[in-house]
Amino acid sequence: MQRSIKLGHCICNTRQACPCEIFKGKNVCLCAGERLEDMPEHVELTKFVENAGCASKINQNDLKIVLEGLPEIDNPRVLVSADTSDDAGVYMINDKYALVQSVDVFAPSVDDPYTFGQIAAANSLSDIYAMGGKPLTALSIIGFPIETMSHKVMNQILLGGIVKMKEARVAVIGGHSIKDNEIKFGFAVTGEIHPQRIITNDRAKPGDVLVLTKPLGTGIIGFASQIGRAPESALKAVSQSMAELNKTASEVMRKLRVTTATDVTGFGFLGHLSEIVIQSKVTAEVYVDRVPVFEGVLDLVKQEMISGAIERNKEYASRYVTVESGVCSSREAVLYDAQTSGGLLIAIKEEKSRELVSLLKERGVVHAAVVGGIIGESDGKIILKSQPGRTKQKVAIADQDKENQRINTR
Repeated sequence: MQRSIKLGHCICNTRQACPCEIFKGKNVCLCAGERLEDMPEHVELTKFVENAGCASKINQNDLKIVLEGLPEIDNPRVLVSADTSDDAGVYMINDKYALVQSVDVFAPSVDDPYTFGQIAAANSLSDIYAMGGKPLTALSIIGFPIETMSHKVMNQILLGGIVKMKEARVAVIGGHSIKDNEIKFGFAVTGEIHPQRIITNDRAKPGDVLVLTKPLGTGIIGFASQIGRAPESALKAVSQSMAELNKTASEVMRKLRVTTATDVTGFGFLGHLSEIVIQSKVTAEVYVDRVPVFEGVLDLVKQEMISGAIERNKEYASRYVTVESGVCSSREAVLYDAQTSGGLLIAIKEEKSRELVSLLKERGVVHAAVVGGIIGESDGKIILKSQPGRTKQKVAIADQDKENQRINTR
């Protein structure tokens, strides 16, 4: 303390003068390990961050620029790397066993610390599930303002994450923490996968049907919550969805030997679909009216509750998108919304699509829906239309509607 006063600068934070305002006002020196007695234990986490959830990630456009020119991976054991913008990396151990690895960290998406921990865990596991892998271990990563926020808040975040990992039968074997003015939390996850059964984002084929397993709109509702405008019912539904594992959806698509999938997170539905069409060299059409959306989201969009993350995602992905007449502008906006712990977007052969949706719904993935299809080869294009226009896709939609009716009348 005396040394800091003599220097005129805090020795723990050189941007801050010493004595600081907290010391002058409350006679507490945080650098000396002293803590405020009135640090709140019950806080609204999203009020302490600029961008909630996966909207806090670096946008797709800037990320592409940053990664451009970095050295390519030159290792025959690396089966999937960042070169194809896939969900996780895969490293072969032998002919029957490979490691699948990913890391995911973001700012709070909900106000409750324990729930945020659960969502962060579910989100971190999704990359492994999207590749068709089985997660095994995880390392936690947290940034936290430990000097100005109660230890109990950090404890509840970690606890929520560990409990959710336990639900997924994943062992949290360690972690890393740093001091940070904004809370950030997530996990590095390692899983296993058979080298011949990797589900990548580059194998979509003309005639495939696109299936989405969770509704969209988590970013819009999160933004509305930050400014006190989100309906309580919408917050509850979104929190529950974000905390749900994509484990079941992954198991079902592995059973049907799906070859192409991704999880829908920070880049939005169209951002992640753009990677599928670019890497697969195909054109996709999306039936905008068939895409599941959380209740209340469209009303919020009409009230211009559109976060900057939607604009950033649109800046990148819109170059691949053509919008046909009749498409609702509010629904189009939702397709660019940054999702936190969103669902899986799966490309599957048309003849297997009905079985996929049926199995998903029977196992509790109730919002699974056919949302589009692959209609031809290209350098990577997406067409937004209000309703399906091709015979095969109409059949898939009709099958889905019949299956929904059958399940609802059980």
